[in-house]
Amino acid sequence: MRVDAGLSRMLGLSRTVVAGLAEDGQVLADGRALGKSDRLVGGSWLEVTLPAPSSPTSEEPAEAVDGLNRLYEDDDIVVVDKPVGVAVHPSPGWTGPTVTAGLAALGVRLSTSGAAERQGIVHRLDAGTTGVMVVAKSEHAYTALKAAFRNREVTKRYHAVVQGHPDPSRGTVDAPIDRHPKHDWRWAVVAGGKPSVTHYDTLEAFPAASLLDVVLETGRTHQIRVHMSALRHPCVGDLTYGADPALATRLGLTRQWLHARQLAFAHPADGRTVEFTSPYPADLRHALDALADP
Repeated sequence: MRVDAGLSRMLGLSRTVVAGLAEDGQVLADGRALGKSDRLVGGSWLEVTLPAPSSPTSEEPAEAVDGLNRLYEDDDIVVVDKPVGVAVHPSPGWTGPTVTAGLAALGVRLSTSGAAERQGIVHRLDAGTTGVMVVAKSEHAYTALKAAFRNREVTKRYHAVVQGHPDPSRGTVDAPIDRHPKHDWRWAVVAGGKPSVTHYDTLEAFPAASLLDVVLETGRTHQIRVHMSALRHPCVGDLTYGADPALATRLGLTRQWLHARQLAFAHPADGRTVEFTSPYPADLRHALDALADP
């Protein structure tokens, strides 16, 4: 495997972090410095100098986030409506707003479980994807919700507008996903990738696109975007995965039409089923109206 891909899996670091270590000469094989795209060879003596760990007492500065709304809160969880352009937590290379900083600005204290930069985070949405997500406040909630997501006991329902009309109009995509073999910033259907299952149903068909109800069985990075692109029906506005830029411009979209519509799970305090729904944000609603009235 490539150095960045192999060490990322071995050490649990992001490929960006591993690439940085390689660029700094911190990855050696038999005493020779390796670049991020060099290949790992069986039988080599590998030496990696890891970055200093973050201080466990350091906290991300609180920063108000426009459009970050609380849908629900109690002693165990907080459910938010995430706006576009907001990452869930800090990561290398990201300088924009985050959900964790926004919650801190609202006075919400999260679970201390998890890595320092993503304490309380039990699942994620892309920065360019809007919608509902749950964050753990108590340690018990963190443990219970992580297990629920891992065991596929959480209903994750998305709405997506894709180009054209999928045939059949209702179906399942069962195709493994891993990093794109040629583009580090993209993901793709790859033989030997992680199992990935997406169920979809057409809610409304427009002349140029379709509104889909999508339920995820798994939760891979960019899963819906990758699977819809593999069907040759990319999310409208998703230029990274092959969408038509002319259609995106006509609809006034600057990101993919993809929204985390609904989340349902057993509440970690008493096991009762709770369900939360997020309304469409203004840009997605405008695009839908434009499709309905071309």
